[in-house]
Amino acid sequence: MAKAIEKGRVYVSATFNNTLVTITDDTGHTLAWGSAGKSGFKGTRKSTPFAATTVVDQIMAKVKGENGIKEVDVYVNGPGPGRESSLRAIKAAGVKISMITDLTPMPHDGPRPKKKRRV
Repeated sequence: MAKAIEKGRVYVSATFNNTLVTITDDTGHTLAWGSAGKSGFKGTRKSTPFAATTVVDQIMAKVKGENGIKEVDVYVNGPGPGRESSLRAIKAAGVKISMITDLTPMPHDGPRPKKKRRV
């Protein structure tokens, strides 16, 4: 057992093509990370909720075994299909979720609109 850490952070980046999960301690040092591609999924199967669940299960098992993590803050980023399923997988792993934050960037005004069509 490396070092006992009670509380940590989980960063979930859910894109349309992949789901990346990183688990850190409170200071931000990475304890474990994984992706749907690293878990053995290829092509369009990487972008499924099942792939995101598998990634979270593998990483949580590793971190709970090595560090004994019990409580996490979750930071979700991106619009992909792995958003909700990764949260469900964290809860199913027996880890308490103390906070969920959405870090998805939202445009305030966006790009300039197209010029008006003249007929």
